[in-house]
Amino acid sequence: MGRRSELSVFRESLECSPEDEAADFFFHVRGPGGVGKTTLVRRWEAIASEHGAATAYVGDAVADAVEVMEAITGQLARQGHGTKEFGKALSAYRQRCHEAEAATAVPQGDGAPQGAISGEPPEPGPSPGSMVVSQVGLAGLGMMPGAGPFVGAVDPAQVALGADRVRAAFAARFRNRDDAQMVLSPLQVLTPLFVRAVEEAAQRAGRVVLFFDTYEYTGAFLDVWLRDVLIEARYGELPVGVMVVAAGQSRLSSTIWSDHLDLVHELELEIFTEAEARQLLAAREIRDNQVIEVILRLSGRLPVLVHLLAEARPATAEDVGDPSGTAVERFLRWENDPARRAAALACALPLELDEDICRLLTGEEDGADIFGWLRGRPFVTDLSGRCRYHDVVRDTMLRLQRTQSPRQWQQQHTLLAGAYAQRRQHEEEGDDRVPEQWWDSQQWREYRLREIYHRLCAHPHRALPAALAETLHAYAHSTATLRRWAQILQQAGHDTDAPALGRWGRDFVAALEAEPNSIVSMLTRILISAGLSPDGRALAYALRGRERRAAGDMEAALADYTAALDLAPRLGSAYEGRGNTYFLTRRHDEALADYTRAIELNPDNPWPHIQRGDTYEAMDRYDDALTDYTRAIELNPDNPWAHTQRGFTYELMDRYDDALTDYTRAIELNPDNPWAHTQRGTAYRLMSRCDDALTDYTRAIELNPDDAWIRIQRGITYWSMGRCDDALTDYTRAIELDPDTPWAHTQRGDIYRLMDRYDDALTDYTRAIELKPSYARAHAQRGRTFQMTGRCDDALTDLTRAIELDPGTPWAHIHRGDTYEAMGRYDDALTDYTRAIELDPDDAWAYTRRGGTYEAMGRYDDALTDLTRAIELAPDTPWAHIHRGRLYRLMGRYEAALSELAAGMELDPCDAWGPFELAMVRRLLAQPGWESELGRAEELQSVAATGGSLNRRDELGGLFLIQCTRQNWAKAQQTLASFLRAGPPDAHLREISKDLEEIANVFALPADAMRSLHDTIHRALPE
Repeated sequence: MGRRSELSVFRESLECSPEDEAADFFFHVRGPGGVGKTTLVRRWEAIASEHGAATAYVGDAVADAVEVMEAITGQLARQGHGTKEFGKALSAYRQRCHEAEAATAVPQGDGAPQGAISGEPPEPGPSPGSMVVSQVGLAGLGMMPGAGPFVGAVDPAQVALGADRVRAAFAARFRNRDDAQMVLSPLQVLTPLFVRAVEEAAQRAGRVVLFFDTYEYTGAFLDVWLRDVLIEARYGELPVGVMVVAAGQSRLSSTIWSDHLDLVHELELEIFTEAEARQLLAAREIRDNQVIEVILRLSGRLPVLVHLLAEARPATAEDVGDPSGTAVERFLRWENDPARRAAALACALPLELDEDICRLLTGEEDGADIFGWLRGRPFVTDLSGRCRYHDVVRDTMLRLQRTQSPRQWQQQHTLLAGAYAQRRQHEEEGDDRVPEQWWDSQQWREYRLREIYHRLCAHPHRALPAALAETLHAYAHSTATLRRWAQILQQAGHDTDAPALGRWGRDFVAALEAEPNSIVSMLTRILISAGLSPDGRALAYALRGRERRAAGDMEAALADYTAALDLAPRLGSAYEGRGNTYFLTRRHDEALADYTRAIELNPDNPWPHIQRGDTYEAMDRYDDALTDYTRAIELNPDNPWAHTQRGFTYELMDRYDDALTDYTRAIELNPDNPWAHTQRGTAYRLMSRCDDALTDYTRAIELNPDDAWIRIQRGITYWSMGRCDDALTDYTRAIELDPDTPWAHTQRGDIYRLMDRYDDALTDYTRAIELKPSYARAHAQRGRTFQMTGRCDDALTDLTRAIELDPGTPWAHIHRGDTYEAMGRYDDALTDYTRAIELDPDDAWAYTRRGGTYEAMGRYDDALTDLTRAIELAPDTPWAHIHRGRLYRLMGRYEAALSELAAGMELDPCDAWGPFELAMVRRLLAQPGWESELGRAEELQSVAATGGSLNRRDELGGLFLIQCTRQNWAKAQQTLASFLRAGPPDAHLREISKDLEEIANVFALPADAMRSLHDTIHRALPE
């Protein structure tokens, strides 16, 4: 039953051409006793015969390599592939062995030492060299244990006394030197003949397959010989048609086979799958589901035990016997020492075994020796100083002990629980952390886990409430820790045959893998039925509150946390949890109170300080936030989150150097944290260090490629660098990753708008508003786009909605003011600009925009006041100086205009507006050089209009005006056409028309040319 893949692999190898280099020729099948190795090997043997191969099977009946060769050649002969040459040599070897036995006969009663040659006087003692020779001689003769017909007959030390004389006696008795060599080194003589016999069989049959079963036993004396025959070709080359299969419980010897493991096809057999076990039972006509379930449980799906129980044909569940004794007998088949057998059973009790636990279970004196012996057992896996039993083996050994002596079972598990409790307490000694923090130690958790496991095994029902309370602590630590605890509950339930205990573990695991409400139900069940202490119930309430908060049920979460605190007023984690819930619901004052109480209860815990710092930050109390973050860092300097949060606070306070220091420290502590890289990238961007920002954002994306927000941040950086295409790529990828996030659509809409792709921008803004109708920024940006395309009424609707949603945002008022100004509604524009200034008195742009409106209304003094204030706020901003220079020109204050324009041009030599205004002033003053300034302005503006500017239409509009001033009419017409093609007509076109009139007056441009241009502009304007 089953093993279909293994059967298929072997069959494919048989069907593969022997000359194919990829064909497998050495299989090693490994698995614990009872897993079905022999059954598989016998099935492979049948398959090989079906394919016409000559086969030979060797089990544990052989005692040395000579007997193996004899068994194999005998089986090949019975299949018609015999060879007389090996048989003759084997007969000669047997005869010479009898003669050798006579030559080394031990005299009785004459005082001669045992092993001395008859008739020779004894010698005082063997030399070290003689001892070596005697060992070699004994091995050659087959006289070492497990190596021939004289097993246990001779003491090597005694034989060494006459080793040289043995050889001399052989030489005297065997006149033929080859006869002596045959006795002393039979493998050297017989193996080449054996290889030729196998070769002849392969020539006749095409294939020879040799099977070595129970290799965990025979491998001890066959490993070197088989390697030399099969791979090293020490005794002659085997033909390619020979395959070898070895099957045993142990791995192949790493010492002997290490250089050849790539040539071995290793197959590890596991227990039956449930389907395979059911298939076997069905074949034995066992179909009662209760009977099947009992057989599956008792057998552990170990094939031999499934078969054993099925053979009894049980009619009811009560008829199924316990096969554990039979199973254990198979696992310990080769061990006759009662002490070792008892130790193997006792040491199955712990989940893992080390030397100290082994000594505890077996006794102080022989504990180390027993542990060393156990580590070499085929059913034990070595774990670098510790070891673990194979699950199937351990399961049957536990069941045998539990049923044979329940009292001893309880005593030994209680002993083990005490041992692990001592180890746990040793971990706690000198540790000044609070008990909740002990859970952060993996070693402490493992000791506690095993202590609980053994208490449950000793007394499943009595220890369950305490175990469930510990499970709650495990869940408070992490879901991974809870999963481990739940698995132990399952394990203890299985090992003690306590279904209720195992059910708790299974239900916890199922709850973790199911919907969030499932774990809430589990916690409710514990509160109702687990018999917890008040402290345990408080923890359960706190954990349920945490789950309900995560599910968004904030009111229920607050109720649970409050219930927890009613039961345990000093439960700091409940204060933290309730504080987190208050924080998420923006009840900041209440959050502060709970975090403060948590800090009072445990002032050395950094996390409440961090959480209170987050709350202060959300309340714009940055100094208080810094105090808490700094205290958290003092308590734990290696906490990257505390450094990241303090860095963010510094960033909000425009203390970018301090922010960089904290972000960099956070990255040093955790180089793979994308959040820290992202935040440092933002700090770099705000400091105009865009290349550094890109490096950090790119690293953050490598660490978390599916985070849309990081893509947006890098897109913003590309945007600020004028790399529109790269920005657009990042925004688009962000939308692919998270298509339902409105801010990603809004950001891409911004880049589309600045690229004059207004329809695409409107589509993105509209999608953002559909996703979040209350998104003020999306309304504001769509309104701004409407205004730029001349749809001023739509713009007013959107901008008014943005202000209703977020009345405290100055830029929405500025954009609506721009729209009013474009519509000629100057008083409304002034109202909005003034409101923006009230909201942010330090916004230089708001003063500049209001100054522009005053200018349009002819209120030059008011305009001058606003522009002067803008320059005070942003003295290094070139456009403010140039704008004030223009205003001075309009006021007739030409000298002041010249001075102001010079200041603006010094700040930004590449801005064409400065030379253009300077040319106008010089033209009005009739000063020379105005033509060269116009030429310089046209050159600069041409570069701006064709250099990938984010505001290309604005640049084209400026270039058009300069070309008109220079009377380059053909170029002006071309530029105007490009301007109109770049996007729909907008309010900017009206401004161009107005500016054109002013320029014509200053530079006395021809009326006919002006009339033609005005006609073109007015035809393009909307009705």
